[in-house]
Amino acid sequence: MKGGPLDRAALWARLDTGAEFDLAIVGGGATGCGLALDAAARGFSVALFEGEDFAKGTSSRATKLLHGGVRYLAQGDIGLVREALHERASVLANAPHLANRLPFVMPGYQWWESGFYGMGLKAYDLLAGNRTLGATEFLSSRQTQALLPNVMARGLSGGVKYWDGQFDDARLAVLLARTAASRGALVLNHARVTGLDRERCLVRGLTVRDALTGSVHAVRARCVVNAAGIWVDALRDMDRDADAPHCPPMVAPSQGVHLVVDRAFWPGGHALLVPKTRDGRVLFAVPWLGKTILGTTDTPRDAVMHEPAPLHEEVEFILGEAARYLARAPRREDVRSVWVGMRPLVKPQAEDGADTKALSREHTVLIGRSGLVTVTGGKWTTYRAMAEDVLTRCMARGLLPARPGGITDRLSLLGAAPGRSIGDAPGEHLYGSEAATLHTLPGAAHWLWRDAESDQPALSEAMVRFAARYELAASVEDVLARRCRLLFLDAAEAARQADAVAGILAEELGPGFDAAASAAAFKALAARYGELP
Repeated sequence: MKGGPLDRAALWARLDTGAEFDLAIVGGGATGCGLALDAAARGFSVALFEGEDFAKGTSSRATKLLHGGVRYLAQGDIGLVREALHERASVLANAPHLANRLPFVMPGYQWWESGFYGMGLKAYDLLAGNRTLGATEFLSSRQTQALLPNVMARGLSGGVKYWDGQFDDARLAVLLARTAASRGALVLNHARVTGLDRERCLVRGLTVRDALTGSVHAVRARCVVNAAGIWVDALRDMDRDADAPHCPPMVAPSQGVHLVVDRAFWPGGHALLVPKTRDGRVLFAVPWLGKTILGTTDTPRDAVMHEPAPLHEEVEFILGEAARYLARAPRREDVRSVWVGMRPLVKPQAEDGADTKALSREHTVLIGRSGLVTVTGGKWTTYRAMAEDVLTRCMARGLLPARPGGITDRLSLLGAAPGRSIGDAPGEHLYGSEAATLHTLPGAAHWLWRDAESDQPALSEAMVRFAARYELAASVEDVLARRCRLLFLDAAEAARQADAVAGILAEELGPGFDAAASAAAFKALAARYGELP
């Protein structure tokens, strides 16, 4: 399966033919893109609209882990863990160039810790069955130090090694959208839904505004799914009658902060997991794209924000806890980038009279009186199962005709080919078999950025052109934040690359693209990612 260039003007023109789609999806994160692929693979006609860029919100700001949820095992939710472990294996099989297994080590500093956590992780292995990624091992103090070269040795009694997965979240979301497009779906970013259209009190379409040109378009659809993540309540408000009361919100947002430091602070290929810090939270140190991610926090917020900022106490918590477990601990000045993701935690309530189904503790599907379908909650690992759940509910409600599922369980995504570890510095290996296409584009040998620690070429002129031609990148931010992950790895270096990337995009996107404005906007954003409160 090959993915060709995506021409934005041609996509809008296709939208204006007036044809009715089986399914219109609002939101281009993990949930929306996964749903578009599943529906297109079943033969439904699909249109997906993302108001900003694919994975712009929560779906590009995860901890980069594909996991079954060890903490849910402790809570006794066996079914949820089993489902997540199954889905973990599917992602690893379907996108091996963007996801791989990753060994974790839990160090023990109390005599009982290794045995207690180790037995739980043995059960984790059993639940994975034939989709296990490797056996859990008990480690001595010396073995733990060998696998975790910078771990605090004082008081270390041993450790436990187990396996989970990791991935590049934003690139996977873009890849899901492109794979859906290769199956016939119409996918558009920078396409903001401004209204819902009704016929006889039922939602039968959308009004969409092109955020780049300002043009407005009407879209007809048999079924509309609200997959806008932390913004689902804004679209639900559009579904209210003028004289109806405001419906209670579904989402209670919470934010997670991540700090990125050089690999020198966490050398080697194993991740660290501290299952219970001093205040009961979890701490990770994860090798990712040549750097180390430290995190994460879980702080309730009152409002949903497009660019949430870290709180001073969150940064201090991460650095303070890291200093307890890392022999050489990073300081504030060592942080290369700080980024914040908002999680759509679902409130345990629903609109009166609506058809509501909590499909798991992790995600919720609600179908309102108008037929508007809302899905929120969940996590990256189970995006594919969430898509199947949504379509099952839509078919049961008669919004879509019945068609068999299970197609995406073993559906390779574009470019799928075995690759290097996601822990390695970024480069052509993240494109899998599509790296061959890169070599046909101008500037394939012109490297804009090399990773300083590994001295590996990481971003080429051709990659920027590929982002514009094949991945619907329309701004410097689209390229340096989500096609190339440089903003998340080193904010200062990303700002230095802004003008060069803007110049290449100007050649690709034509006179309608304002290179200076795009570069300036990105530099302002990069400054925020480079500052600690």
